[in-house]
Amino acid sequence: MNRMSAIVEREMRKFFRSPTLMIMSLMMPILQLIIMGNAFGGKIVGARVAVVDNDHGPEAVKIREGFDAIAVNIKTFTTVNYTDEMQAREDVRTGKVDGAVVIPAQYSRRVYSHDAPRIGFVVDNSDQFTSGSLEGEMQALVSALSAPVIQPRVAAGIALEIVELYPYVGYMKFLLPACIALAMYISVMIGGGMLYIDDKARGVHEGYLVTPITKLELVMGLNLAGAIKAVLSGISLTVIGSLMAGLGIIFHPEALLELLALILVTSIAFNGMMFLLMVRVDDPLVPRAMFGVLNLLLFYPSGAMYPISAFPAWLRALSVVDPFTYAIHGFKAIILKDGGFVAIQYDLLFLFVFGMGTLLIATPLFKRTL
Repeated sequence: MNRMSAIVEREMRKFFRSPTLMIMSLMMPILQLIIMGNAFGGKIVGARVAVVDNDHGPEAVKIREGFDAIAVNIKTFTTVNYTDEMQAREDVRTGKVDGAVVIPAQYSRRVYSHDAPRIGFVVDNSDQFTSGSLEGEMQALVSALSAPVIQPRVAAGIALEIVELYPYVGYMKFLLPACIALAMYISVMIGGGMLYIDDKARGVHEGYLVTPITKLELVMGLNLAGAIKAVLSGISLTVIGSLMAGLGIIFHPEALLELLALILVTSIAFNGMMFLLMVRVDDPLVPRAMFGVLNLLLFYPSGAMYPISAFPAWLRALSVVDPFTYAIHGFKAIILKDGGFVAIQYDLLFLFVFGMGTLLIATPLFKRTL
């Protein structure tokens, strides 16, 4: 144990002596949490919608009043008056406005005669996020205009009442579990994989063997040091990210213990996976080239950004064996849902078995390289 702890101490001293390395292993997940959490989590505000009023009747006035209410309250869009429908369509196509509402002639007469009144809405669907938000607001406005002034005593249709289990989950909160897992992965990749290959290329590992240190102690010491680095990164981003996202989960002792257990097994899984991938690599440039590829193959198929159920069958198969999938699911279950140990027990089991399995496979391969 003393010899193995000496390896761990050497690796940790090397890591802490490079503050740039420590900062960079945390900066990317934090920046991703800040930028993506604010860029993708907000609502559309200040879009420009052209209005072509060919009716000028009382019902058209109601529509325009509804537009004014949206502009003043939720501020999704503001309206711009147009007299030429073709010009409005062209401006939508060229991006001068985000949409165009066309109120046809005789619209008010059709409303009073119940003759299927319609409103046209031209939208640029190349930007589906903006178009979806505008369509949703327009649909809500049309539904409000279609509602009868005097509600019937007996409901004419089926109503859906939505009950949300959790308080409002902003995008920054939703993204936090993925950023914690990403911080641990970056720590293992930079502080483990890249430094491991650099030491191997310089002959540091062979130098260990002229000491009383055995090959097994060398393997265990290197992996223990890598796991400690990942745990420190996971804890740091959990605390920083929770404070940034306005979550009080770090002040709940039971949830903290569950998070610590999840961070520990995630570090074992990531470190074992990285050790297995790098065990036969000798070129220091290889892990740098693999960094982006592994990030793409492991992070995005894990359900961090989009639900796994939306993936094709081959991508769902990849997510089943991806340790990111179970790490992010576990962090979501604790941070967002407060699901307790029951919600993460299978994630803990998979990550522990995956980490120990990869270490058992990689250890004899490492010994052959010395």
